[in-house]
Amino acid sequence: MTERLDGRQDPPAQKVAGGASTGPAETPRTRRRLGPSPAVAIAFLLPAALLLGIWVVYPIVYSIFRSLFDATGEEFVGLGNYMTIFTDQGMLTTIRNNLIWVVVAPILVTTLGLIFAVLTERIKWATAFKLIVFMPMAVSLMAAGVIFRLVYEEDPDKGLANAVLTTVHDTFSSSQGYPEARAREGDQSPVAAQDGAVVTKQPAQAGQPVLIPIVGVKPELLPADAQTAKAPAAAGDGVTGTVWFDFTPGGGGQNNVVDGTEKGLPGMTVEAVRNGEVAATATTAQDGTFRFDGLAPGSYTVRLPQSNFEASYGGLTWLGPTLITPAIIGAFVWVWAGFAMVLIAAGLAAIPRDALEAARIDGATEWQVFRRITVPLLSPVLLVVFVTMIINTLKVFDLVFIIAPPSVQPQANVVALEMWRVSFGGGNNQGLGSALAIFLLILVLPFMVMNIRRFRRGVS
Repeated sequence: MTERLDGRQDPPAQKVAGGASTGPAETPRTRRRLGPSPAVAIAFLLPAALLLGIWVVYPIVYSIFRSLFDATGEEFVGLGNYMTIFTDQGMLTTIRNNLIWVVVAPILVTTLGLIFAVLTERIKWATAFKLIVFMPMAVSLMAAGVIFRLVYEEDPDKGLANAVLTTVHDTFSSSQGYPEARAREGDQSPVAAQDGAVVTKQPAQAGQPVLIPIVGVKPELLPADAQTAKAPAAAGDGVTGTVWFDFTPGGGGQNNVVDGTEKGLPGMTVEAVRNGEVAATATTAQDGTFRFDGLAPGSYTVRLPQSNFEASYGGLTWLGPTLITPAIIGAFVWVWAGFAMVLIAAGLAAIPRDALEAARIDGATEWQVFRRITVPLLSPVLLVVFVTMIINTLKVFDLVFIIAPPSVQPQANVVALEMWRVSFGGGNNQGLGSALAIFLLILVLPFMVMNIRRFRRGVS
């Protein structure tokens, strides 16, 4: 040990093999700390910790305490509110809907994200495609709910979904529905109603025109391309006829007679029936005329089947009790598919290309490369996306609240929405609402821990 000019002594020098000295030995006091001191770190973390305690810890602790009391907060009920969650029929429906969300939505989002990420590697305009798919992430969930509320409107003139369905349906089906239309009644009428259909009273013979007057057609359902009805012309070996709206605007005209201003009914299905079996089928033209050719000799009953008098196909009732949950899940997938695609594409870019090329050289097909190499190597990223989507589905609120009409909200309800409804949406039961909040926290917590551990493994 040596003495320094300031009176203090240096620590004894360390020795290495051979007796050589390496200088003063390092002690805990002489070590220099890298970075700020603990006091400085605590000073910077204290405001964030204080806010975290005010906004997170305190609400959780108070919610646990409040969930043990009744709606007024005066009577202690213990676990009574939690028992209500698992015994009330409406609550059980809510839990069932959440299970559907947790099972279906994350799988769809992760699968679509994986498909989009893999396919975008094969196209030149991948950046533009990713931008389009990711764009819904820039829209808030409330705005997305408003958008899809309009998309799911039942009227095809307003709702995009039913507009597409009706267009596809009408492409392959030429029938035109005339609800509430009926045969003209009376002894002089050539037709009569029979089991919802309209049939001719007298059998039709080849070369004999058939008249089928119809009344009760709503003006708004009369097609815009309907032309002035024409009286049928006699055909030598066929059966011809006219189906028309036997009504003259403003009065006048004769019943059961094709007048000059009356409109034909296009798109109606007409059947030639013999011995109870349909021998031929025809569709009325824009002027209401039809023709059967190639009929065997004999007499036939001309019939307008009941399908002509049913409402035309208007699509699906997306906002009804049956389809409301799948419809809202579709909106959720639209919002989050871009997020999943971007994360999976980043993981895909980190996959060693040597493994993929080696598999292709060994004769593996693209499907085998995807299933046995790409997916296993992407499994950590896929798991992160899947767990994140589970957390998001457990917390979903905005989409259900905006898209589901009030009449079907009980069928589309989820835990987060029920928590708000019970506490602030008219229920005024803070005890049950707090119990639902804690129940939702318990559901989300395991997946949050799983995600945090996964991120830590990725960093390390």
